[in-house]
Amino acid sequence: MVTSALPTVDEIRTLLDGVVDPDIPVMTIADIGILRDVIVSDEGDVVVYITPTYSGCPALAVMEEDIVGVLGTAGIDKVRVEVRHFPVWTTEWLSREAKDKLSDYGIAPPDSVFSILPEVICPQCSSDGTAKVSEFGSTACKSLWVCTSCREPFDYFKAI
Repeated sequence: MVTSALPTVDEIRTLLDGVVDPDIPVMTIADIGILRDVIVSDEGDVVVYITPTYSGCPALAVMEEDIVGVLGTAGIDKVRVEVRHFPVWTTEWLSREAKDKLSDYGIAPPDSVFSILPEVICPQCSSDGTAKVSEFGSTACKSLWVCTSCREPFDYFKAI
């Protein structure tokens, strides 16, 4: 994809669409809002800025390796990944399409961070009859819920 000319930011972002969140493999780092910025210097050095969904996210190292690997495969070798913790990542950065991908994958998408009580809809049957089982689900950014209609357990992506 990249020729002998310097890569463009758009080319790099297109390549980075191949980097997914290891915990939610249907979500790219752009979908989930982890990919914050891409800078290309006049010398062709590339800096990719990412923001983890929460401090200490164990998937962060894998995503960094994947970013360097995807770009390296395309012939872009001068890559630096920088982690930004400010502004703090928020579920408000998720697009409607990203929330739909979560639901289609079986994870209830987050409600607005401004909601007092979240409306958690079952991703299996679309019922609003749901109950929290545990504050923590398969990862720290999710909680475990169960549908009172279809009785299926599911993760809810916490609104933060």
